[in-house]
Amino acid sequence: MVVSRAKQFLPFDALKGLQEALREKEVEHEEKIELSEETLSELNNSFNKIEKGSKVKIKFYKNGQYTEISGIVTNVDYIKKKIQINKEENIRVPDIISIFVA
Repeated sequence: MVVSRAKQFLPFDALKGLQEALREKEVEHEEKIELSEETLSELNNSFNKIEKGSKVKIKFYKNGQYTEISGIVTNVDYIKKKIQINKEENIRVPDIISIFVA
């Protein structure tokens, strides 16, 4: 009897997902950095060295902030200028600010 009575006092979330959405709004957004010609040239050289199976560490701009990912390149699309890491993260080359190829 006590257990069933306690259930009626459990918190009720009428707007499921609202708290999570509000937390996402609280995240500070960073301005996208404009890269110099020298940095763009270095990135281009690094991008041309990347092959399927390469181990890389990439810092890139996503959803208003900079993110870093390490992993194995599972696909490189030179036409669409995208890199896929670990079969899950598709990164647009224009969003990349640093590439380290191991």
